[in-house]
Amino acid sequence: MKRIITLFAAVAAVFLMSNSSLPAAAPASSGTTETAVLGGGCFWCIEAVFQRLPGVKKVESGYAGGHVKNPTYEDVCTGETGHAEVARIEFDPAVLSYSKLLEVFFEAHDPTTLNSQGADHGTQYRSAIFYLNETQQKLAEAARKAAQARWEDKIVTEITPLKEFYAAEGYHQNYYNQNPHQGYCSIVIRPKVKKLQDKGVISKDK
Repeated sequence: MKRIITLFAAVAAVFLMSNSSLPAAAPASSGTTETAVLGGGCFWCIEAVFQRLPGVKKVESGYAGGHVKNPTYEDVCTGETGHAEVARIEFDPAVLSYSKLLEVFFEAHDPTTLNSQGADHGTQYRSAIFYLNETQQKLAEAARKAAQARWEDKIVTEITPLKEFYAAEGYHQNYYNQNPHQGYCSIVIRPKVKKLQDKGVISKDK
């Protein structure tokens, strides 16, 4: 028994020594999540970016900011429903703060172009933050002000309360991951994702 205890102690000591040089563990999950709703051009792009941000648990593409109930993609594309293409992001605040999430948001798209993002034009592609409470509103305003220092042109991102979120059709969900070789994904989304990955803003694909 003594030998067994001594052997166990020796193994434990080696284990502790070997782990003393390991990097610090990632922040522990709080077990609770918060939600952010953001619009920054095509929702396929925003979805792909935030799916790769540590601390994000789930991303769902959809529509917000309009005046028509249960809009379809075709409805929104007319520009007559008032909706923006958005991503509803569920995240762990113990790992990723709302402010940090917004910092990535302002880096992941051009917030200075009104109702457009790259070759996509229309009010549905506007830059927007839909806040869920007063705290998010204040943090959004602070994030927009901080981001302005990195842009010469005036930021036009709207900050407005979320009234309703409508999930987009199933074929829009997880779009980039499921269609990486589709034309828009190859030409527009992949370079954006890679740029942010190379800068260490989001995680690299496994």
